[in-house]
Amino acid sequence: MSTRDQMENPRPKNSLVLSALVFVVVFGGAVAGMATRQIQPTGNFASEERDSIILAIGLVVTMTSLVLGMLVSSAKTFYDGQKTQVAELSSQIVLVSDLMTAYGPETEQVRREALRSLEGTVDRIWPRKRSQSFELRPVADFVQFYQHVQLLEPKNEIQASAKAQLLGAALNLRKTYWLMFLQSQHTSVTVPLLSVVTAWLAIIFYSFGLFAPHHLDVVVTLLICAIAVSSAIYVILSMNSPFKGILRLSPAAVRAVLDQMANCLEEDPTP
Repeated sequence: MSTRDQMENPRPKNSLVLSALVFVVVFGGAVAGMATRQIQPTGNFASEERDSIILAIGLVVTMTSLVLGMLVSSAKTFYDGQKTQVAELSSQIVLVSDLMTAYGPETEQVRREALRSLEGTVDRIWPRKRSQSFELRPVADFVQFYQHVQLLEPKNEIQASAKAQLLGAALNLRKTYWLMFLQSQHTSVTVPLLSVVTAWLAIIFYSFGLFAPHHLDVVVTLLICAIAVSSAIYVILSMNSPFKGILRLSPAAVRAVLDQMANCLEEDPTP
């Protein structure tokens, strides 16, 4: 991924860092408000000034609530969409496997090559070791599989029909995979948008610190609220990166399909 892409789309490895930065900025706003209160006690504000500040902050609170709600909704929609794509990918793999089996024993070598290719793809998307980074970008090994399917020579109408459906199913499988990859490159959370929301939150917490009394329970409450806000940002970023992090999509369905393919190959050896 290019530097520009990293700036526009925060990746999961940066989610914790970004949410921690949001916490520092937001709670720093509250601390700055408390420091300002020391210099200019709120009792010295005229009632008109106080009311104007409260109205202005109310507007910022409303805008922030709307934007955060939009981000949560967009992130949830994206996460559910990627989850659906994974399920569709699994069903299409099953269809491709069944069509190759229906074609006959002539496809055993192609089935083995497809199995190895799919296993490699799944291991790239869902590395077995947590220390390894995931790679969603499709590779070119699908082309070889498609060429091998084209080289099949049907001996009857059943095999001819199975080959035609197999070619279409293989293309749909590739299309679904590419769609899943392309959608992952365009998320709803960008650095400029995140910066604006963070600035609004800092202003809100500044107002809290400006008007809040200097009591330990108030400071603890503001600290907890800042943690809650930064945690919400972390969840939003995690939902926009569904193949990494605490909300990583499970590969159980895809791996179960591959295990089924492997079992079929073991039970149906070439004569």
